[in-house]
Amino acid sequence: MLGLRPVVELMTINFSLIALDQIVNHAAKIYGMFGGQTSVPMVIRTPGGGGQQLGATHSQNIELYYAFVPGLKVVAPSTPADAKALLRAAIRDDDPVLFLENLALYNTSGEVPEDLPPAEIGRAAVTRDGTDVTIIGYSRMATVATEVAERLAGEGISAEVVDLRSLRPLDRDTIVASVRKTGCAVVAEDDWLTYGIGAEIAATISEGAFDHLDAPVRRVAAAEVPLPYAKPLEQAALPSADSLLTAVRETLAAVGRLPGRTTDA
Repeated sequence: MLGLRPVVELMTINFSLIALDQIVNHAAKIYGMFGGQTSVPMVIRTPGGGGQQLGATHSQNIELYYAFVPGLKVVAPSTPADAKALLRAAIRDDDPVLFLENLALYNTSGEVPEDLPPAEIGRAAVTRDGTDVTIIGYSRMATVATEVAERLAGEGISAEVVDLRSLRPLDRDTIVASVRKTGCAVVAEDDWLTYGIGAEIAATISEGAFDHLDAPVRRVAAAEVPLPYAKPLEQAALPSADSLLTAVRETLAAVGRLPGRTTDA
């Protein structure tokens, strides 16, 4: 509002709940409430996610709270290059942007070109082409989706991977186009299943690609419990490559597309 573009760093997304009123009732609404006369070009960088034994109050994926709110933008990179491109775009954007980082990705390495241009907020990326099934994910689960697609390729299954990159605005066109091509979809998310990001994706597919679906949309998400501290329980509660593989195989088996298997019909 004063001509600056602050980048706020919160230690975890869990701490953003203390500032929920300022983020949701002020930053997200000022532009609309004042008829576009002023904007809030602020970036909030914050990590989240489980797997680090940080306990239930420090391991949440609550991006849905913010993706729900008009006036905010929410982005979630899965690679170092996307992190740079999306952060550059977020800083240049005139709306407040929540920049999500997953703690499990902090050791990820990858090529990051010096001249990498800003990304387009609201544009998903098809990171792997496929014809049998679409796997949709974001942040850590987009990385897991790629791993799963590679494993499926060894079984003769062609999986297309869509990395959402942006949760608000959501690239519905890319999602729908992919599912219309493959006829099957599995959504992978680190948040809870009920009312989660995956529910919005499933609704988008139902509205835009229903006649192209050969099987119901499957969702893979975290167990609906406060994330346990004990490592075995924490790992059991989080979505994994194995749980995603199972969902994809069951989806394809139901429509007779799993190599070596056919439907009962």
